[in-house]
Amino acid sequence: MREPIRPDNILVGVNPVREALKSGRPVDRVLLARGERGAGTGEIMSLARERGVPVLKVDRARLDTLSGGSRHQGVLAYAAAREYASVEDILGGAGDLPLLLLLDEINDPQNLGAILRTAGAAGVNGVVIPRRRSVSLTPAVARVSAGAVEYVPVARVANLAQTIEMLKERGLWVVGADPGGPDLYWDARLDGPLALVVGGEDKGLGRLVREKCDLLVRLPMTGRINSLNASVAAALVIYEVLRQRRASRENGP
Repeated sequence: MREPIRPDNILVGVNPVREALKSGRPVDRVLLARGERGAGTGEIMSLARERGVPVLKVDRARLDTLSGGSRHQGVLAYAAAREYASVEDILGGAGDLPLLLLLDEINDPQNLGAILRTAGAAGVNGVVIPRRRSVSLTPAVARVSAGAVEYVPVARVANLAQTIEMLKERGLWVVGADPGGPDLYWDARLDGPLALVVGGEDKGLGRLVREKCDLLVRLPMTGRINSLNASVAAALVIYEVLRQRRASRENGP
């Protein structure tokens, strides 16, 4: 019988996971078998904590499946398609008129990849995602992004609401895309230093993230469909920002 095919971004076993964390290789998350007390587990948890890598406790049967039949020693990790940036790195390279995109629990790799592709085409300075409850920079995301993952910095943060507060302190206007927003997105002023917030596929913006936004805007829904794919919504608002910035430059202060 043929062994199951294991994705090439999965690292299996204590030594591969430990060395990946020690070397600085980008790692999305570590999975540990519940109750695992084997040699090296404590060091892996400590290294993951130092690097801000989430550690999830799962049933051993799940590791058996994910490892494709390899001896996993109760430890498995997902490697990222590229290194993550920090929010400070993104702001440092954004100049006087930053445009950031914050994604609140986007879980579909197709959506994140498509959003990164749009961000790369439109010159977005960087994308911010939560460390938990969000798809990360997997090989599938990299493929859908059509190379944009190599050019658009992506930061992972522990708390998106706190990140919004920090961006507001740095002078950015934070605008969330929300079906209940009081303004249509093309009627809002979007030509200044800006952070756009787009919610997940099913539930949109979380309550606390929504409350932290300076302004909520909505997309017009005049047909029988009452919502759009997250990547489509993000693209529409991003290009409205570009349109308004161009008009502002042409018309002067």
